[in-house]
Amino acid sequence: MHPTLISIGLLFCSNIFMTFAWYAHLKELNQKPWIIAALISWGIALFEYLLQVPANRIGYTVMSVGQLKILQEVITLSVFVPFAVFYMKEPLKLDYLWAGLCLLGAVFFMFRDKMSV
Repeated sequence: MHPTLISIGLLFCSNIFMTFAWYAHLKELNQKPWIIAALISWGIALFEYLLQVPANRIGYTVMSVGQLKILQEVITLSVFVPFAVFYMKEPLKLDYLWAGLCLLGAVFFMFRDKMSV
């Protein structure tokens, strides 16, 4: 399998853990002291790092660090929006679309040297 696809798959899974580590405590642990939420979040984040580090190492064999970062941001938004809407019960906002379009512009500029015209 191509390193880009492996990297994308690992980053996608990593982002699921990251999103839960960063935000799920707002819903699930909001009555607990912050230190409890932080410790549980760190435990979840461990799984994120176990996927994110190999994803970036594999991706770096075929992409620049800037390209990896923009890829990460696109994946983050694609994981975060369903999380916010379905798990956190936040309303779906048009702002997510605008943010996504801005990220598509960033993707274009970071990957344009790899695009064949």
